[in-house]
Order: sequence, then structure tokens, then C-alpha cells
Amino acid sequence: MTPQELEDQEQILKLINSELAARLARQAESGAKVDTKAIFLVGFAATAAQFLASRNFEPFTGAAAYAVAIGFGIAVFNLAAYEDLKPRETLGTYARSTKGATLGALAGTRVGFFEKNDILHRRKTKRWTVTLTAVAAGIFLSTVSLVLHTDGHDKRTEPGEPAPTSSASSSVPAQPH
Repeated sequence: MTPQELEDQEQILKLINSELAARLARQAESGAKVDTKAIFLVGFAATAAQFLASRNFEPFTGAAAYAVAIGFGIAVFNLAAYEDLKPRETLGTYARSTKGATLGALAGTRVGFFEKNDILHRRKTKRWTVTLTAVAAGIFLSTVSLVLHTDGHDKRTEPGEPAPTSSASSSVPAQPH
């Protein structure tokens, strides 16, 4: 574009730049929300894994699923380098440019940043989906294991009745306290 065309397009470029800046802000906010959800899932998976580690169950208790959830959950909030404007570089590059030229260049730069950040955001979202799936699998497997492990432990006795035992001393009536 010629300098005159840039000046003529100044209002449109302002609008485009403000929309791109807002879109980058929404993208960053969305990434922060995914991080928060991942932290919650990692905390849940770690707590569930500790609970299962304290039990003596079958090997399919869901511990492996929780380990996957923890691994992928931590990978969600790894410190990825999101692209953003570098203030000193931006000032040095555009301080002597016309308003129209600066707006046009900033819009192009922001589009590039958004596209690079979008790749990171999609990767983060996929990892969160794996984390959520692994937590769901862990919950299912843990529940199955608990049900299988506690089968027969839930028999109720009426108050005042002795609990059934398999020892020979079961023929002696229980003494009330």
C-alpha cells in the first residue's frame, strides 16, 4: 500500500488492530482456563492415586489411568512460549513510522502471533482432553475394583446381633457392654 492508501485506511486498520488485540486476549484467557481445569484434574488424579496406593486391590484399580492423567495434565500447563509483542522491539521498529503503516504492520504481526499461539492452544486442549479421559477411566476402573474388592463386606447385622465370624468362638454368645 502507498502511504496515502495507508492514511485512507487508518480507521479500518484501527478497527482491525483492536479486534486482533481483543482476539489475542481471548485466546490467552482461554488458555488460562484450560490450565485451571488441568490443575484441578491433576490434583484429583494425584489424590485418587494416593488413595489407591494405600489400598490392597487388584492391579486394574485405575492407577495407570491416573498416572496418564497426571502426566498429560502437567504437560498441559508446561511453560509454552506464547508469541506476543515485544515492547522495546515494537517501539524501535515503528516509532518513526506513519500511523497507517504502523497499524498495518501491527495487524500483520498480530495475525502471525495468533496463528502460532493457536497451534500451542490446540496442543494444550488435546492434552487436557487426554487428561480428562484418563481421569474418567481411572474413576471407572477404581470403582470396579472397589466393588469387586468389597463384595461381601457390606452384609448388615441388626443392632444387638453379633457380627458373623468364622472362628470357633462364634458359638459363644456376645456379652453386652
